[in-house]
Amino acid sequence: MEGVEMITYNTRVVEKKDVAYIHSRARHEFEILSGNSVLLTGANGFLGFYIIKSILAWNEKNPEKKIKLYALSTFTSQIPNWMTAKRSDLIILREDITTYRFLRNQAYDYIIHAASIASPTFYRKYPIETINANVQGLYNILDYLIFRKNSKKPVKGLLYFSSSEIYGDPTYGNIPTGEEYSGNVSCTGPRACYDESKRFCETLCVNYFRVHNLPIKIARPFNNYGPGMKITDGRVIADFSKNIIENKDIVMFSSGKPSRTFCYVADAIVGYLKILTRGRNGQAYNIGVERPEISISELARKMIKIAGRYFNYKGRLRIKESKDRKYLTDNPQRRCPNIARAKSELGYNPEITLDEGLRRTLEWYSESHT
Repeated sequence: MEGVEMITYNTRVVEKKDVAYIHSRARHEFEILSGNSVLLTGANGFLGFYIIKSILAWNEKNPEKKIKLYALSTFTSQIPNWMTAKRSDLIILREDITTYRFLRNQAYDYIIHAASIASPTFYRKYPIETINANVQGLYNILDYLIFRKNSKKPVKGLLYFSSSEIYGDPTYGNIPTGEEYSGNVSCTGPRACYDESKRFCETLCVNYFRVHNLPIKIARPFNNYGPGMKITDGRVIADFSKNIIENKDIVMFSSGKPSRTFCYVADAIVGYLKILTRGRNGQAYNIGVERPEISISELARKMIKIAGRYFNYKGRLRIKESKDRKYLTDNPQRRCPNIARAKSELGYNPEITLDEGLRRTLEWYSESHT
């Protein structure tokens, strides 16, 4: 053991259970990453939360196989308390990826590029910032990969976080949606700043792979949820959870007819680690669950039932009209992935049920109210 590095991150029951689950299903991937350095951009975001916690927990249990993690984010408000303790395996980089100047003598073995504004509520409010974070941030990383390629220590792998939003509103025959579907996306609508910049970034990734033979892999998340997502995020499960935790009625600003499949974050993180370490270069992988596909109104009723059973919640479902006239513009009616590629090539097999994931999420929110 090196020194007296204590576990300083939050050890809530839900987090410990989830991290143990991630380790058990991605042990081979952690073994591959052991002894390497990883740069994580968007470290203060939703998906960064469990990526960091699972790596730090791995290091605590496997001190001879430590992964050195560089956590890059603007940290616009402040660095979370659980990340502030001084430790040799976590280096905080308080930087903006759109302007970050990579040090040429700094060698990162792996890069996970998750820096983006991912909530529709916020990317519609900050469209230019969203485009810049996606496009300019990726350009910076790709330039660094090219430089390192000709060095003694090239980057071993880049995982780029795209989005299921690149599919837009798929036609009926393309649901469940596979990676070969080209998409049905507006390039001028209120969501285009996110959708189209993600699509363009995939084009960058694939062409930099083809021209420069760079080790780039692409993840397309489908409606991930759970611990780490701020309760003010604006996405549906966070919104409904906020209503429940504050013991208010659940408010739905739509008919509730659009349907989704929802993937619990612990299962999603396992998938992303598999893509990073085992995915084919230049390839995109859907990460989510194929069932159950559930309407938003059914989701609300399910959350009311779970909250009533475990948290003595007494609220009900109310439907209101949003003050935002463009709230539902270009909102896909169905979103459901085909994950056959991730299953066959990576051994990805999500197992946490929607009911269990929602219960863990509400338990985590009830303790953190992040």
